[in-house]
Amino acid sequence: MNMISAIAWREFRTQFLSPLAWTVLAILQFILAFVFLSQVETFTMLQPQLAGIENAPGLTDIIVIPLFGNAGIILLLVTPLLTMRLVCEERRNFTLALLLSAPVSNVDIIVGKYLGSLGLLLIIVSLITLMPLSLLSGGTLDFGKLFANVLALVLLVSAFTAAGLYMSTIAGHPTVAAMGTFGLLLLLWILDWTTSMQDQSNKLFEYLSILKHFQNIQSGLINSSDISYFVLFIVGFILLSILSLDSDRLQK
Repeated sequence: MNMISAIAWREFRTQFLSPLAWTVLAILQFILAFVFLSQVETFTMLQPQLAGIENAPGLTDIIVIPLFGNAGIILLLVTPLLTMRLVCEERRNFTLALLLSAPVSNVDIIVGKYLGSLGLLLIIVSLITLMPLSLLSGGTLDFGKLFANVLALVLLVSAFTAAGLYMSTIAGHPTVAAMGTFGLLLLLWILDWTTSMQDQSNKLFEYLSILKHFQNIQSGLINSSDISYFVLFIVGFILLSILSLDSDRLQK
């Protein structure tokens, strides 16, 4: 556990030594703040009409859910950039051999790098969560739905990070890792669209669709099948990353 913590802390600090993390944080905050304020303006315009409707949607439905939904799409684009260097950059810089020769296991290396990279994304999720919380100064929120959206986004970025880490272990260049991660995540994101367009129901595609599970939790319907999907997704890609690193260690 101490080695995992040390590697995670080193990876987390390393991200802030380059301008990439700071640039991503700044751009994300600007874009999501614009989305948030646009939704607030929409709610303000609709408020007179909503006043006469029984059980009308409130702040959470009109502002919070679209904000987290858009954040999920944007993070699908951003996460590959944050994970592409995790392992393949060390391989290119010939520092991976030193790491593999150190008295640490592959599990420590992979889990440490995973947690270190995930730390930055959790900061992003925290900053996004502060936006709807600012509405408490003049309104009320459905904290149940807010929690569901935060949980959905945390599980989503955790899955994105696991997939990005695996791609980084098998790719020879960070750009290839980023493109591979984006392609894989995009495929899983739109997987359920094909059955929707054809008015058909494919249970396999529905289960594999990461968007389907994200939206289920986001709507407030938290069930074991959606949670287990993300847990299996994360654990599966972490195990694949460990196996990939095992092959690197055997070649040294």
